[in-house]
Amino acid sequence: MDHSPAPHPTDDEQASGLDRRAELSEFLRTRRARLKPEDVGLPPLPRRRRVPGLRREELAQLAGVSVAYYTRLEQGNGRNVSTEVLDAIARALRLTDAEQAHLSRLARPRQQRRRPRAPRRQHARPALQQLLDTMEGVPAYIGGARSDILAWNRMAAALFGDWGGLPAGERNWARLTFLDPGYRELFLEWDTKATDMVSYLRLYAGQNPDDPELSALVGELSVKSEEFRRLWATHDVKEKGHGVKRMRHPLVGELSLAYETLHLPDDAGQFLCVYHAEPGSASAEALRLLASWGVDAAARQPT
Repeated sequence: MDHSPAPHPTDDEQASGLDRRAELSEFLRTRRARLKPEDVGLPPLPRRRRVPGLRREELAQLAGVSVAYYTRLEQGNGRNVSTEVLDAIARALRLTDAEQAHLSRLARPRQQRRRPRAPRRQHARPALQQLLDTMEGVPAYIGGARSDILAWNRMAAALFGDWGGLPAGERNWARLTFLDPGYRELFLEWDTKATDMVSYLRLYAGQNPDDPELSALVGELSVKSEEFRRLWATHDVKEKGHGVKRMRHPLVGELSLAYETLHLPDDAGQFLCVYHAEPGSASAEALRLLASWGVDAAARQPT
């Protein structure tokens, strides 16, 4: 087996703030570690295994590549790897669509700029704010890069707290999730919320390796939150989508709200997230009560 060290990142990769080769290496290693031989149709070995998950030899066999070739790839050397080989490895690792796209970006990055572009402040278009304001019965907000919160309606403020009272740089779901104790109390399944949040940031990092604000955010959260460090090290990736969140609001009690994430094609990286309750349910009544509280509900939220 080839045990040569992983290649050093190029100057471009170092300047970006994200070492793609290290990211590729860790992503493949963690995906391989989560699989057992029996998961992929291989007979379990009777003797004790020194490492969790599949061995490199087993993964290479499943993907139809040589062990030396796969080893070089897992050590971060993705140069000249073909789409067919990446697809075969993705199938062998049982990757989701989001994970397969992430692997492709890490292994075959687009040509990087010599210097990262200075970040531009994100803004939601005025028409989007007007749209939010017309959505009187449901909490809704516009999200952007790095999970920044760009705009919201009165119901979102009543449910989640007065984001308008925070400095713009602190209106970020990752920061609120890991650093604000009020959100740990709000989300009954906080662990799931935290896992989803980090998985989205990992996906965004693969798409935007030259974002210095992301590097600063990850650095801050890594220093201040042991839970964030642990989740970041898993290298899980997940796109924002839909689901159900269970919450305990200090004014109206428990709610079970479905959410939908709608990406905005004319506003790169931005999305509309809307929460709603099943008609006639206790959660729908709780939202109605929140609407009647209005601004007072936001003022009473712990943030």
